[in-house]
Order: sequence, then C-alpha cells, then structure tokens
Amino acid sequence: MDPHDKLSRENLIFYLTVPLSSIIIFSNLFIIIGIACNRQLHNTPNYFFLSLLVADLCTGITLPFIPRMTLDRHLDFKHCMLMYIFPNFLFLSFLFNLVMVHYERYLCIVSPLHHSQFWVHRCFPLALLTVWLPPLLYASLPAFGWNNWVEPNANKSSNPNETLRSTTVGYSSKGDEVCSYKQVFPKAFIYLEVCGLVLPAMLSIVGMTGRVLWITRKQLQNICKLHRAVDRLQQQQPPTDHEQQLNLRYAKCVAAVSLTFLVCWVPYIIYQLMSVTALQSGVSLPSSSLYIIMSCTGIGSMAVIPLILGLANKQYTEPIRRVMRKLRNRWRGQNNRDIAL
Repeated sequence: MDPHDKLSRENLIFYLTVPLSSIIIFSNLFIIIGIACNRQLHNTPNYFFLSLLVADLCTGITLPFIPRMTLDRHLDFKHCMLMYIFPNFLFLSFLFNLVMVHYERYLCIVSPLHHSQFWVHRCFPLALLTVWLPPLLYASLPAFGWNNWVEPNANKSSNPNETLRSTTVGYSSKGDEVCSYKQVFPKAFIYLEVCGLVLPAMLSIVGMTGRVLWITRKQLQNICKLHRAVDRLQQQQPPTDHEQQLNLRYAKCVAAVSLTFLVCWVPYIIYQLMSVTALQSGVSLPSSSLYIIMSCTGIGSMAVIPLILGLANKQYTEPIRRVMRKLRNRWRGQNNRDIAL
C-alpha cells in the first residue's frame, strides 16, 4: 500500500473514531456514576446493566483500533496477536452482555411474578461469567494455534540476489513479520464468529424485542377492552383520554424501537455483509474509505445501544442531574449577587 494512502486512511479513522469514542466513554461513565450513587439501583438487573456498561466502555476505548485491523503492520507474533485478539474479545463480551440484558428484561416481562426464580437471578456469578469467559476463550483461539501465522524465515527465498535485495531494503527479520488479520484469523474462524456468534446474538435480541412488543400490545388491547366495557355501562361514552394516551405511548415505543434498529443495527449489518461478501469472493477485506466509514459507524452505532437504554431511564441519570442542578443554582445565585452589587 502507498504510504501516503495509508496515512490518509489512518487520519480518516482518527477523525471518525475519536469523537465517537469520546462520546461513548464519557456517556458510559455518566451512567455508571449514576448507578453507583443510587443505592436503590443496587440489584441484580442493574448489575447486569452495569456489566454491559463496562463492556461498552471498553468497546469505546478500543473503537479506534478496530478499523485499523484491515491495515497491515510490522509487528512480532505476540504484539500482533494482542492487537487483534483483545479488541475482538471486548466486542464479543459487549455483544454477550447485550444479549444477557435483553434476556433478563425479557424474563421480567414474560414472567413478572417468577422472574426472580430463574437461573440468571439465582446464579448471578455464573450468569456474569457466561458473558465474559466464552468470548475470552473464543477470541484467544488464534493465540493457541488456530491462526495462519507464517514466520518470515519460512518465506525467505534461497536466491542470494533476493536475499541481498531484502537486506538493502532495510528490514530486519523482526521487521519482516507483517501483521495482518489474514495471519491472525483464518476464514473458518471469521465465518464461525459471524454465523455462530454474532448473527444468533442479533436474531435473539430482535426476537426477544419483538416478543416483548407483542406482549405489550396484547396487554394494551385488554386494558382498552376493559375501558370500553366500563364506557358501555356509562351510556356509551367516547374513548377516554387514558386509552388514547396508552395507544400514543405504545406507538412512541414502537417508533423508538424501530428508529433504534435503523440507526444502531442497520449500519452494523451492512458492515458485516460487506466483510462476508469480501471473504466469499476470495479477496482481502477492503481497506477503502467506504469500508473504513462503514466499520467505524457500524461498531460505533452498536456501542450506542446501551447509552440509549441508560439515558432513557431517569433513575440512572438522576444523581448527575441533581449535581448539575446544584451547580446551575449556585452559578445563578452568584450572578444575582454580582448584579445586586
């Protein structure tokens, strides 16, 4: 790759990921502090959500490094494995935590009277271990031998002219170790991760969300039937304002879920389709500007989902809002004193 072209793509990744990563990091810290400061939120469901926020925070930290996986570097075996395995582990753990949070809330809605008896509540340490240990084990498989790493000495030609030419270029044996995703992740590993982990996780989240909306719709219809039965007893009055408010709230919920899917999931799905299509065609993953933009927006949009769930809950943000109100009142009081003087 041309060094100038590589530098321009490095700059594109920097300008795309750094602002997005900063927003993800500070927003997660904002919500984590809110949960930690409110003792009423110290329960099992919020512990699962806190684990998701920690995974999302780590994903935000590693976000600038994920698009760089398509760019070749000169690193030794240990640093190359660490560069690819660690971000992959954090992203998989984030995805597993996201599934666990949706699953726990799904159980609370499907069985509101018995959700505390399910294994995710009775065996909380085991459930927490489930969302961190399997991603670590799977992401570490390339370090234990499932990779395409080839030592540079094995690729050196026996021709003395080529050896002399490589020496004049100025690379040492250590510098000849080109680190790329093709040497770390075999195609079978990538296919298994996408089709065996990522897609089932996404489908399970979509299925649980759809099931929750269906249950909510059924409950809303039952409530509306009760209102209509009461209205018939009261001389056939028109639909009450309460019924209209319930329908409006449900419509807003469906619109919010649909918008979240379009903004957060669709870019990541397009990014995955581009990656799988490139692998199926037998070519390397593209390092073009379009692919870099889709990878940055795809991973970044996925990391925004916990922020939407957290900022939508006023209990999580109330401690910080209280502090902000105190600072605002103190600032206004100081200004009033200055004006009085």
